[in-house]
Amino acid sequence: MTLAEDTSAKGIGRTASQVSAGTAFKALLLRDLHVLLKNLKEFIPRTIIQPLLLVFVFTYVFPKIGQGIGGSHNSSLFSTMLVAGVIASVILFQGIQAVALPLVQEFGFTKEIEDRVLAPLPVELVAIEKIVAGSVQCLVAAIIVFPIAKYVPANPVSIDFNWLVLLTFAPLACIAAASLGLTFGTIFEPRTVPLLFGIIVIPLTFLGCIYYPWQALTPINWLKIAVLVNPLVYMSEGFRAALTPVSHMSLGVVYPVILGFIALFIWAGIRGFKKRVLS
Repeated sequence: MTLAEDTSAKGIGRTASQVSAGTAFKALLLRDLHVLLKNLKEFIPRTIIQPLLLVFVFTYVFPKIGQGIGGSHNSSLFSTMLVAGVIASVILFQGIQAVALPLVQEFGFTKEIEDRVLAPLPVELVAIEKIVAGSVQCLVAAIIVFPIAKYVPANPVSIDFNWLVLLTFAPLACIAAASLGLTFGTIFEPRTVPLLFGIIVIPLTFLGCIYYPWQALTPINWLKIAVLVNPLVYMSEGFRAALTPVSHMSLGVVYPVILGFIALFIWAGIRGFKKRVLS
């Protein structure tokens, strides 16, 4: 075989391999989306119950009984501010529920991950497919929950769409949540899942600027600095910029940091995924 023929054969082989990998990737993604559609009756209640209760209690019950948060003269401002936090928290929770929890099971007793990695594509792409499928679920969850955050509050909610920010930031937030889910899914074992929620998810939520803007932490300066390691802070602030007229963190900070978190979580998630698969 001549050098030209050998080079041509290698090129054809690479092309065939890429086509096969692409087909396998799409097949895995379509399978996960099919499972999502098939299980919508479980997906929708699981998605809406937590944000519905949060919005109902803080922005409907409290104003009606004239108590505390939401019952004061600036209750409309609180309801408006909460919209972004609710959307961000739903995306974060969905990223963990859609990626981390199934992955913990697949690495654990179901061993389904073994079937996935037998597909004709690199192990890294199996992990990326998990992120893509999880991101889609995060976006669907945000779309479902938005009307709850908008229409349940007893007081008017001011929505001010910044479509450029919304259409560019929402996909980034979903990817960040899904890649974080991948990282968690490769770290935690089935028996340690309660720790995931008890020592990580709950602190992330309460210190994620869901109920208040980041700038409001100025009187507690040490906390204002400490929460900057929380990705949910940037997700909440980004959605405030995208959906409300409420003051928010500079987008010149939000975008680079969320991109940095995405890069970090994807790197850590793929690294952990390969380690678990190949060990």
